[in-house]
Amino acid sequence: MSFIDPPVDSAGHDAKPPMTAKLYSVYFKRILDVSLVIFSLPVVLPFIGIMALLVAMDGSNPFYSQIRLGRASRTFRIWKLRTMVPDADAKLREYLDAHPSARKEWGAKQKLTHDPRVTLIGRILRKTSIDELPQLYNVLTGDMSLVGPRPMMINQKSLYPGRAYFALRPGITGPWQVSDRHTSTFAARAKFDTEYYKTLSFAEDLRLLVATVRVVLRGTGC
Repeated sequence: MSFIDPPVDSAGHDAKPPMTAKLYSVYFKRILDVSLVIFSLPVVLPFIGIMALLVAMDGSNPFYSQIRLGRASRTFRIWKLRTMVPDADAKLREYLDAHPSARKEWGAKQKLTHDPRVTLIGRILRKTSIDELPQLYNVLTGDMSLVGPRPMMINQKSLYPGRAYFALRPGITGPWQVSDRHTSTFAARAKFDTEYYKTLSFAEDLRLLVATVRVVLRGTGC
């Protein structure tokens, strides 16, 4: 991980992380990611397989991929369990055209509280965040980390008012993912990412991983 071109804080100053954060990010964070993923595979792989079968029974390809922006604006293909109907992009355009209030919500949050594209089993997968599990592959390939900013779509780059995201690997979980993500705007992600950048450490990543377990158990994902 490189800390070149660091994000700025609210006063406009470079939000430089401490030296310990640099050591952790460069040498140990990646080791932690790979070790935890490999350790979890005997349990996670069969579980993903079962969930994929349930999604397939709903009449669609069980896996979904999409190009996202990663560290330093490099693109990569993210993987998820499918939670939406086929041709979801066209359905979204039609829905937003017919519902001005939904268009306003989408413009601010880049998500919908009541998304007509999400299938019945997809709602369950999203509530429990199980749909994110295939991203463990992205962690192994080095495109993502277990903990980091929410992966951004390419067309969302112009809406992001910060720099922290591009200095970090996107994460399966992170400060925004375990926060009030249902109510915050898309632009508010920059604040979460900058704070994470400034406080990056093993202790912070461990805290966020534990918080993620609580979110999953409560079923407050989206």
